[in-house]
Amino acid sequence: MTFITGEEMTIQTPVLRSVNVVRYVTPLREGGSLPAIVEADDGFLYVLKFRGAGQGLKALVADLIGGELARALGFKVPEIVFANLDSSFGRTEPDEEIQDLLRASEGTNLALHYLSGAITYEPAVMRVDDRLSSQIVWLDCLITNVDRTPRNTNMLSWNRELWLIDHGASLYFHHSWDNWEEQARRPFVQVKDHVLLPWASQLPEVDAEFKAKLTPELVNNIVAMVPDEWLTGYGIDASPAERREVYANFLLTRINSSEIFVNEAQNARKALI
Repeated sequence: MTFITGEEMTIQTPVLRSVNVVRYVTPLREGGSLPAIVEADDGFLYVLKFRGAGQGLKALVADLIGGELARALGFKVPEIVFANLDSSFGRTEPDEEIQDLLRASEGTNLALHYLSGAITYEPAVMRVDDRLSSQIVWLDCLITNVDRTPRNTNMLSWNRELWLIDHGASLYFHHSWDNWEEQARRPFVQVKDHVLLPWASQLPEVDAEFKAKLTPELVNNIVAMVPDEWLTGYGIDASPAERREVYANFLLTRINSSEIFVNEAQNARKALI
């Protein structure tokens, strides 16, 4: 069994590059979003998340914010980039479903650096120590990430290190904006299904550490990275700046009232062990 430990984490200021997609390599037929491996004009391969996929732009917003919050807290996260898809791209694609997806995704998409040779995290094979488990559980409670379960861990082992991927199912409050303040103070009941919960024995210590690191300035800087064009069509009468403010306030409210979701996680853990 491989044993993965949590090392001292340092805050990093997020900076996202932009690339142009030049080649569609292969689809990754996982879930309903049909991500794909693509090559960009910088010569690297990326896992591209399409704006035209069924989960839509909100999944890209959640993936960006969740991924960069994780990186800022010191977790290993593949580089996230803005990936531009030109209108002429994919015209020769023979698969009609993929061609429709490409046409619906013209403009700015989200992509993660492809970790060649990475393997999916398996709890029976790789043991994550209590500190790192607690840190990951705390993060997922903060961003309300429902997608870190034994069935779909969304973690990879690469170069003997644990990497976090795919936060698109986070921040689900943005599917119903009217009561975001109430949702920000709710416990994260889905934590009972978290793959690392049995080993998350250091939640109070991590809570104090992470609350000190996630300053309003840092949170606002991460939310400010979301492009205006991703903050349209939400069915509400608000500008991109106003929507960013809601995202930031939602996160800051959860951080300031983190004892609610920490207590929920501790109670759910006691029921397991």
